[in-house]
Amino acid sequence: MSSSPLSKKRRLSGTETKTGSHCSSSNSVRTDLSHTPANGMAKNGNDAEIDEGLYSRQLYVLGHDAMKRMQNSNVLISGMRGLGVEIAKNVILGGVRSVTVHDQGAAEWRDLSSQFYLREEDLGKNRAEVSQPRLAELNNYVPVTAYTGALTEDYLTKFQVVVLTNSTVEEQKHLGEFCHNKGIKLIVADTRGLFGQLFCDFGEEMIVYDTNGEQPLSAMISMITKDNPGVVTCLDEARHGFENGDHVTFTEVQGMTELNGCQPVEIKVLGPYTFSICDTTGFSDYVRGGIVSQVKMPKKISFKSICSSLAEPEFLLTDFAKFDRPGQMHIGFQAIHAFQKKHNRLPAPWNQADGDELLTLAKEVNSAQTGSAKVEQLDEALIAKMSYVAAGDLSPVNAFIGGVAAQEVMKASTGKFMPVMQWLYFDALECLPEEEAMPTEAECKPRSCRYDGQIAVFGTKLQDMLANQRYFLVGAGAIGCELLKNFAMIGLASGTGEVIVTDMDTIEKSNLNRQFLFRPSDVTKMKSDTAAAAVKQMNPSINITGHQNRVGPETERVYDDDFFESLDGVANALDNVDARMYMDRRCVYYRKPLLESGTLGTKGNVQVVIPFLTESYSSSQDPPEKSIPICTLKNFPNAIEHTLQWARDEFEGLFKQSPENAMQYLTDTKFMERTLKLPGAQPVEVLDVVYKTLVTDCPHSWADCVAWARNHWQCQYSNNIRQLLHNFPPNQLTSSGAPFWSGPKRCPHPLEFSTSNDLHMDYIMAGANLFAQMYGLPGSTDRAGVVKILQEVSVPTFTPRSGVKIHVSDQELQNSNSSVDDSKLEELKSQLPSAESFQYKLNPIDFEKDDDTNFHMDFIVASSNLRAENYDIPPADRHKSKLIAGKIIPAIATTTAAVVGLVCLELIKIVQGHKKLESYKNGFMNLALPFFAFSEPIAAPKHKYYEIDWTLWDRFEVTGLQSNGEEMTLQQFLDYFKNEHKLEITMLSQGVSMLYSFFMPAAKLKERLDLPMTEIVTKVSKKKLGKHVKALVFELCCNDLSDEDVEVPYVRYTIR
Repeated sequence: MSSSPLSKKRRLSGTETKTGSHCSSSNSVRTDLSHTPANGMAKNGNDAEIDEGLYSRQLYVLGHDAMKRMQNSNVLISGMRGLGVEIAKNVILGGVRSVTVHDQGAAEWRDLSSQFYLREEDLGKNRAEVSQPRLAELNNYVPVTAYTGALTEDYLTKFQVVVLTNSTVEEQKHLGEFCHNKGIKLIVADTRGLFGQLFCDFGEEMIVYDTNGEQPLSAMISMITKDNPGVVTCLDEARHGFENGDHVTFTEVQGMTELNGCQPVEIKVLGPYTFSICDTTGFSDYVRGGIVSQVKMPKKISFKSICSSLAEPEFLLTDFAKFDRPGQMHIGFQAIHAFQKKHNRLPAPWNQADGDELLTLAKEVNSAQTGSAKVEQLDEALIAKMSYVAAGDLSPVNAFIGGVAAQEVMKASTGKFMPVMQWLYFDALECLPEEEAMPTEAECKPRSCRYDGQIAVFGTKLQDMLANQRYFLVGAGAIGCELLKNFAMIGLASGTGEVIVTDMDTIEKSNLNRQFLFRPSDVTKMKSDTAAAAVKQMNPSINITGHQNRVGPETERVYDDDFFESLDGVANALDNVDARMYMDRRCVYYRKPLLESGTLGTKGNVQVVIPFLTESYSSSQDPPEKSIPICTLKNFPNAIEHTLQWARDEFEGLFKQSPENAMQYLTDTKFMERTLKLPGAQPVEVLDVVYKTLVTDCPHSWADCVAWARNHWQCQYSNNIRQLLHNFPPNQLTSSGAPFWSGPKRCPHPLEFSTSNDLHMDYIMAGANLFAQMYGLPGSTDRAGVVKILQEVSVPTFTPRSGVKIHVSDQELQNSNSSVDDSKLEELKSQLPSAESFQYKLNPIDFEKDDDTNFHMDFIVASSNLRAENYDIPPADRHKSKLIAGKIIPAIATTTAAVVGLVCLELIKIVQGHKKLESYKNGFMNLALPFFAFSEPIAAPKHKYYEIDWTLWDRFEVTGLQSNGEEMTLQQFLDYFKNEHKLEITMLSQGVSMLYSFFMPAAKLKERLDLPMTEIVTKVSKKKLGKHVKALVFELCCNDLSDEDVEVPYVRYTIR
């Protein structure tokens, strides 16, 4: 759920209806379809600008340079079954130069279990030809061509990257050797039921420009020694975070200036605040200051060809608990190829004889090995399972391997991130039934239905269970779209079940880069309805309903007890922690399984929450984000993040809070009463802002708005800085004799306004237009006209004043309890106009980062960069400013696809009713490194009172209505716990309302004891209980018989 602009970069040409721009067909990969594809070829390659409106979130993952390199890659993807189409989808969304999809086979029933662009009416048609137009719709900048001929060596020379799926081992070896010798980058990907395989060969010399994708670190310096090697000490505000072997460079060092702008130096870490560099004995003496910044160094890596890698494999582990599996699967996959070559088919599902034969072939393959690929002991049970499920084709496994493989295509094209070296194997055998009762051959025979690929692995029983599931999907953004695709493929809710998907957002242009169910023509439509309609196309039998509700207390009359009790489970596809925590609480209360996942750039995680088995999402929390101290923002910024946060605060204060407060003053009779109760000097501050907004600053024309912006510029970038330097002159010393302006405190300088300075004019244009919007006045984009107005604006001269207090630290700020100036307060109250006399309607402005025409980001960028200039901080361009000020989460389709594949494997376990903790897997991945880690979920922590064990899933069930038809009173409730559970309640609360406590005044207590529980709740909370509320949740503090405080579960108090 994110938001984005319609970019002005691309204009529609007169003859074209879709977004995109024409260019000659010479940009296409010439195949047997030599004409221009119907989607209108877009310029890709070096001559193309990157459409930031579309690629915004991905650009924050890859960067502009990598995106430009990617736009030079022509990619061939061979095999258009479920895995091939998944890779193609992700690569096309990513924005390579062109994609050619290749297949010589026709669509058959078993393909439909995971090939989301094949439909039942396509059976018997060529898979590549049917998929091509549907893939081409994903991204108008990427021409997609279908090719159905043979893969000859000559044909492959047109491509920079070749991906083989569903290919024979002979083809892999032959084409692999050719690609290796010709410098074409090769990826081989395959899935067989619950098993997956990936191989990369990017040539003997590949340069990786960025091995991890992390932002380069920087730190402020407090000391550098003259030594061999010299030792650098950083300010002890934060650890430097560098590692041995990192390269760094220096800026702003005083004294030892030889280091400034030096070539990157390799460092050796000595401690969290220190590291050594080169020999500094010949340099000048260090005086003070300086910033050290990490430099990303290109790294050369070398790959072996597939033939030598088959014999001497290097494995990337995906699961440390399965340390010996990759070697076994390496042999197993080769044995499956041998079986296929011999019989022209895969081993039959769960067929004993084929299983025995595959084992024999695996032994032959193993004994023929001469290199390190030979395993000492074959895992016969594993090889047998490979045979039993090899004919299967599972959407979640294809999603995982396909997401990872597509990221490898991007690495091959860009040199961004570390490739897979060189084999990756994956299995999800935990999805099979937990007990020994495995599916039978009869249950897993093909049925000539769209789920044949899945029935081959699990049989028909699971298919029936999936069809009748009722699931709630919260969110239809990137993760939501991927989940819905998988739900449709696996047949979730295709019988009597239903998927309910809710999302209150509309589709925006930047969503199209990864939310692959949406098209340019869908922009501004509701996400949930559009996504529901799109998956109906993929599998018409899925029962799906779209809602536009935000989940939260305000929609509990929609998502009430009846709704949750009817569910089989919940899947979160959210973009914020608060909504995740809320859904987690609901799932714990209704005891429903929850599938939780999230992504951040190339990082992704999956958590599965199972009632009575695992901890919940809220059981563990990330540490809070570090906030910037107020005094740093106000007076002592030292990084662009500080000036951007300051600019965001400016925007909120000027254009949102000021008009909101003023409108409240005009329309809400209680506003004055509330304001005067505020602590400290706040009443004066608030009323001063209202007075300015309604009286002194109130404009009557566009010229007034320009004058306001000019005077505000003067105040912020000249006067306030001059006042600060009056209080703390540049050469000021602290009480200990050290320079005041040193370390993290950068000495500022005031700016002089000039109409010929573009940045100054950007600020005036944006500020004046926003100010005009706020008062409902017309704005203007005529810069020359504004320059004329500015010549008439009088700017009062400013003289710094003595006696102005400026706080140096947040501690000092807290300790200074500013008192209310009563005379000033009374003066303001008397001067404020009456509501009737004010003729404007004020419009508070909500910050929206993704509309390039609304002046919001223009104001933020100008505002932040002017302040950065005050303090000599390097400025940030619009793209970087938008990331930081807009708190944008970088995102890319590959990570989302892979993460959701893992989520859906957990779903398959939940539907079967897996009971063992070790059957489930929480996962974490970082595709940039590449790194994968799986762990069994943490068990729900156990608590105890008396001899009773309980976890967060347990509760006391109390029925409020007694047999006589009367509701329980507070006295009866207290007695019930004393008699039934031997617990003395010392405090009792519901939500934020305290209903009872042992220290309550006697009169209040006496009055409450005989009241029914619901009456006390409505009385204390001052809210009526809705008709949808069937039960209340009470929290207890209790003592046991020995008067010891004991922790106990919550109470579910049923009232209807």
